[in-house]
Amino acid sequence: MFNAIPVWLQTAGLLALSNMFMTFAWYGHLRSLAAKPWWIAALISWAIALFEYLLQVPANRIGYTQFSLAQLKIMQEAITLTVFVPFAMIYMNQPFKLDYLWAGLCLVGAVYFIFRT
Repeated sequence: MFNAIPVWLQTAGLLALSNMFMTFAWYGHLRSLAAKPWWIAALISWAIALFEYLLQVPANRIGYTQFSLAQLKIMQEAITLTVFVPFAMIYMNQPFKLDYLWAGLCLVGAVYFIFRT
């Protein structure tokens, strides 16, 4: 079933889903668990991070069949920013900053250089 889906799409899709869990595990507690002790936030974050790893590990295994380690890492970082900016603005109520745009442009450059042949 998954063989019909291109490797790049399987990898990017799993990494995007993984990043959603990662972002909530790493930063969501700052809003939703701010009044709780840090160790409660850590335990809940670890539970959320389990789902991150259940998606990240297969994403990297699938991706490594076609991409280099460096390409996987840059893909991960580009997806991370793509997930983080809406999370910061929508869930954490952070204002949009031009720095997000500049960081994104830097990542576009990183993607270009790591994927060029």
